[in-house]
Amino acid sequence: MRVVALAGGTGGAKLAEGLAAVLPPGDLTVIVNTGDDTERHGLLVMPDHDAVMYMLAGRFDFERGWGHVDETWTVMDGLAEYGEEAWFRLGDRDFATHIARSARIREGRAPTEVVRSLQEALGIATPILPMADAAVRTQVRTDEGWLDFQEYFVHLRQGPDVREVRFAGDLSPTPQVLDAVEAAEVIVIGPSNPIVSIGPILAGPIRALLEGRGTAGIPVVAVSPIVGGVALKGPADRMLVSLGHESSARGVARLYSGLATAFVLDTVDATQEPDVAALGLRTLVTDTIMADAAGRARLALAVLEFAGRP
Repeated sequence: MRVVALAGGTGGAKLAEGLAAVLPPGDLTVIVNTGDDTERHGLLVMPDHDAVMYMLAGRFDFERGWGHVDETWTVMDGLAEYGEEAWFRLGDRDFATHIARSARIREGRAPTEVVRSLQEALGIATPILPMADAAVRTQVRTDEGWLDFQEYFVHLRQGPDVREVRFAGDLSPTPQVLDAVEAAEVIVIGPSNPIVSIGPILAGPIRALLEGRGTAGIPVVAVSPIVGGVALKGPADRMLVSLGHESSARGVARLYSGLATAFVLDTVDATQEPDVAALGLRTLVTDTIMADAAGRARLALAVLEFAGRP
């Protein structure tokens, strides 16, 4: 079963790890959001890509909820001593990732080729593909004006209400992304923020391509990132409300209506299942909490079994 997963943030990375654990090598491709990417200290930082890469390599720091496990902070502390901005914290092992990636891109290699070389060095068989090779940057408008995403997300700690979101840059998908979607027998939209984690992926031509695959009978299964009205991590619940949507599984299902063909919601939200089904989506109500490796594999298997049903 050739599976494509769309991922961003911790929730998408967790489900990607679960899918990689239960699928044969080579059957999974993960397409990651690059709208969160930023430049820090002259280096390209790709938070969503790196979350999936560290997760699949068994190096993700679950205690902090981001970055490389067993980090040290010598370089960051040294930069702060020199007066460099230190609000965007990068660990030493994380710096190694950004240095290697940036150096290879400066050699003229495409970002997709470069990140695949990093994945292979860590022994990751599953391709993790950036949604685009050109730079794309998510920007949010607050009551104080437009901000780059990391300024809002990290520096301001997601404090201001988000009134509008836009994506600057070339959203053209890479040939590798197009090939993966065309070959997919199941497409899974991970439990990621639908506005700023999945939204950038769908803002370009990929959305029409996914709609076409769904119309052709390929299951497009979205997993809700909202459980009991709240996001397990991140600002998705507050962002949905400030942008005029409902912070609920039902609200997320409405955003994916016309794109997804099926929707997974947590048992906590079982009473919303009829409303989701009324949108024309097949539904699965199950435990979507991925507290450990067993939970990630359990949800992945449930999603794949559900996708395979007629």
